[in-house]
Amino acid sequence: MPAWLAASILIWLLWAALANVLARNPRAEPLTGLVLIFMRLYARGFHRLRVSGREHIPRSMHPGSLIVLCNHTAGVDPVLVQAAVPFEIKWMMGRDMMPARLQGLWEFTGVIPVNRGGGGDTTAARMAMRYLEDDEADGRARSGRNHGGGGVIGIFPEGGIERPPRTILPFQPGVGLLIKRSGAPVLQAIIDGTPQSPTAWGSLFQRSTRAVTIRFLPIRDYRAPEFTKLSATDIAEDLRNRLIQETGWPATNERSAETQR
Repeated sequence: MPAWLAASILIWLLWAALANVLARNPRAEPLTGLVLIFMRLYARGFHRLRVSGREHIPRSMHPGSLIVLCNHTAGVDPVLVQAAVPFEIKWMMGRDMMPARLQGLWEFTGVIPVNRGGGGDTTAARMAMRYLEDDEADGRARSGRNHGGGGVIGIFPEGGIERPPRTILPFQPGVGLLIKRSGAPVLQAIIDGTPQSPTAWGSLFQRSTRAVTIRFLPIRDYRAPEFTKLSATDIAEDLRNRLIQETGWPATNERSAETQR
């Protein structure tokens, strides 16, 4: 066999093997696989991410309807949480934090924009409900799906970044309503140690001075008998109290202007 032919076959086999590895992701797309690998290397190398409570994280890339709930410490939070789980999270994000020049990024990640002006955003809530009920409802083609539907939504229930750090803000009222109406179980995470930047975007480029930690708590299903009598408001309060108890951090009902950054 000519050397050039042997080299061509070897290169093709190596490329096929690499493409197969990159396609092992929720979308079964090599580009998505490459992005996820970069995110994990970035999280572990740049922010020294440490994860505990892994036993509570669903192992499937398609776990069905699930709400990931996390306290909000910095703009880098969605990247770090996504790097810690095997499934894709569709995040709800303040529209005012989504620059138009990054429209391609928002479309690729499938972010659900939320108007934070008060009064609740019914459009965002409906989009989240549809995604929780059927992960193809947003019209984006997704391959490799073999389950009955249901996507994963990511929410920062405080509605803004914690200021000062390690202070628990009030939870947005719509959080409990989404959980109550969807019936989706809740995977609650606690993040700590992210770089404190004056702006949300700044934390993406500022290296953490110490290891960032994410602790996942046992999944809580509010369809269980002990929770069925809870109202939407009760559910939001229950999750906030859980965060307070697990961290020991002080809670406040005051919001500073920096909270929305």
